[in-house]
Amino acid sequence: WQALNDALISNQKVGLKDKVSFYRLLATMVNAGLTVLQALRILHDEQKNPVMKKVEAEMIKNIQSGHNLSTTLRAFPKSFSDSEVAMVESGEKTGKLNTALMQLATQIEKLSSLSKKLVGALIYPALIVFVMIGVVFVLMWQVVPKLIGMFSEFGGLPPATQALVTASDFVQNFWYLFIALPFVVISAWGTWRKTEHGRYITDKMLLGIPGVGTLLEKIVVSRFARLLSSLMGSGVSIVEALRIISGAVGNEVYRQRILLLRDDVTRGITMGKSLEGDPLFPDMVTQMIKVGEETAKIDVIIVKVADFYDEEVDGSVSSINKIIEPVIIVTMAVIVGFIAYAIMTPIMQLSDVIGKQ
Repeated sequence: WQALNDALISNQKVGLKDKVSFYRLLATMVNAGLTVLQALRILHDEQKNPVMKKVEAEMIKNIQSGHNLSTTLRAFPKSFSDSEVAMVESGEKTGKLNTALMQLATQIEKLSSLSKKLVGALIYPALIVFVMIGVVFVLMWQVVPKLIGMFSEFGGLPPATQALVTASDFVQNFWYLFIALPFVVISAWGTWRKTEHGRYITDKMLLGIPGVGTLLEKIVVSRFARLLSSLMGSGVSIVEALRIISGAVGNEVYRQRILLLRDDVTRGITMGKSLEGDPLFPDMVTQMIKVGEETAKIDVIIVKVADFYDEEVDGSVSSINKIIEPVIIVTMAVIVGFIAYAIMTPIMQLSDVIGKQ
């Protein structure tokens, strides 16, 4: 059981809250004059989370073997990203490790907040749609056949009722498709999504969805600006920073554009000039980057862009919910109204026949 428990813990990654706490506490102790090894031992002794405790134990062994903190973090790619390792490495080289660790904690909190806002904006509509599909499925499978069956012996059914009967028959005869199809579609989508072409196409489609695409653009631009500010502020070169950011923005369309931007910078073209007129980056972002390049304070200026778009994301999330909710309500009303009309039509015809007799 202990071996199984260790295997399960080894395959889990460190949570965001644990990482934020780890970076902040480590920065505080390093700033107080403790060595990294001493700080890690204290954190390990006080750690309650088994995953983080195991990671810290491995870190202590690596530090004792002569490795530095950045090399130790690189041994846990599931838990610590390239951008985090690069910032720690830069902090070690410049003698500002405590500053780099505090910046990391703040950056992770901001990026986590953006991700939660996006999930929060989409989870409610998705839940409502799921419930709506389930209710319609039950109606077509159990309720509609019993109501419609009593009218079939009175002759031909109205077109709307006949369409409802056809749909109900399909659900009854092929109900297993409604269970298997989502798994097949999700599995095929996930497999295709793993390819570079699949990621590019799906991310481009998401960016093209009204409302949702604008929200995603703001989140990616905010993430780009915050990571660029943190990495450059920690002393990472612009070329290396762009390479790291390209894999951290979470969107294939932006990833490829940032790699092109990196190639332009390598050839001596400024970022502001390369991004000028690009629809993926708003004019305000381009102008701020130009000002930052001219004043040699791009890390200070670009973080203002991230703060601005964080606030924009809040407004966009509220707007999306306000737009999606009425659309879902109207869609549900149309579906329920059609079912009610299809059921009530033969009832009205039957009452007319009885009244004439």
